[in-house]
Amino acid sequence: QVQLVESGGGLVQAGGSLRVSCVASGIFASMVDMGWYRQAPGKQRELVAVWPSGSSTNYADSVKGRFTISRDVAKNTVYLQMNSLKPEDTAVYYCNAQPRKGAGYWGQGTQVTVSS
Repeated sequence: QVQLVESGGGLVQAGGSLRVSCVASGIFASMVDMGWYRQAPGKQRELVAVWPSGSSTNYADSVKGRFTISRDVAKNTVYLQMNSLKPEDTAVYYCNAQPRKGAGYWGQGTQVTVSS
């Protein structure tokens, strides 16, 4: 059974930093496409950053230069380091694991709130 468990969200002032983590079980994070998405109230879920298996990372234009996706293979964990946070980054952040075939998997989400 695949599980993705996010943690590390919280409240931070604008300009601050947070790192959210996603621990994967039942799946090898290094062998699937791993990504971070976010959903703000009243808005659709959007891609923030993705690290395709065997390929390079991609970021949404709104976070380029501020956010960094990384992974620790030994811990089967994916991180999203968020710097220079803005109020518009406020959202629930979700971890996603997408195998080459079949449906993807989602975590339960972690709330990130950036105050102005």
